[in-house]
Amino acid sequence: MAVYKRGYQRYEGPRTSHMARLLVMPREAWRRVSGQRIVTALIAVSCIWPLLCALFIYVSNHTELWAGMGGDFRKLLAIDASFFLTFMKVQSVISVLLAALAGPGLIAPDLGNQGLGLYFSRPISRLEYALAKMAALVWLLSLVTWVPGLALFLMQVSMAPAGWAAEHWTVGAAVVFGFWQWVALVALVGLASSAWVRWRLIAGAAVLGYFFVLSGIGVLVNAIFRVEWGDLINPLRASYGLWCVLAGAELPRGLSLPTALLALALMGSLLALALERRLRPVEVVR
Repeated sequence: MAVYKRGYQRYEGPRTSHMARLLVMPREAWRRVSGQRIVTALIAVSCIWPLLCALFIYVSNHTELWAGMGGDFRKLLAIDASFFLTFMKVQSVISVLLAALAGPGLIAPDLGNQGLGLYFSRPISRLEYALAKMAALVWLLSLVTWVPGLALFLMQVSMAPAGWAAEHWTVGAAVVFGFWQWVALVALVGLASSAWVRWRLIAGAAVLGYFFVLSGIGVLVNAIFRVEWGDLINPLRASYGLWCVLAGAELPRGLSLPTALLALALMGSLLALALERRLRPVEVVR
């Protein structure tokens, strides 16, 4: 039959599910992110600290290696909440560096190429689009946060004396849930910077500035005015306060749980609002 005689026919073949089509975006985003050599190098570097912590756990649970040492040395080798909180602080800094490298390339290309109209012409909502883009960044950050943290906790449980897990189960909860809170916050910052700043270098600097510059400003405000509300703009200190509560450790002086929760809630809401304002299928030019 000639081509001109073929009329339009609707496709009647098998269709993939909505979830399968939605997963195309995080898969492509992950391919783009993992293809960066500097990201791969940073992930490799991030394994050094967990390996050192694993060695520390091994030495701490083999008393024959330090049987002749004094009581102060044994106390130094104790595995408790402070050990895992220190691990979380170091890995959280590495996760911010990863977000600064990988986050700017997630949404900015779609905005620069006017691609949001193409996405939203499909049955995809703005929330689904944001979650799909965030999934790739969450998976990347998980590789350096709660995944090695949970592995270290399980290693300690398997090597520690009986009863350690029942006494320190809150530490495992802090590692998992505390890191999930941190990953969500860092991913929101990465997406917001990518949505508002189209230049990759400046967007990465915005991610670093959000965590480190704001943290420094919050510390200065508390020190100069002798107040605690400076923690409302300090994401590192607010998150650390939540981790301490989850782990059953003592909160640092001057930090309260209500202030930490309020700060995290405000940060998450403002970042989500900023992201929502940029995810528009059309742009009105006046």
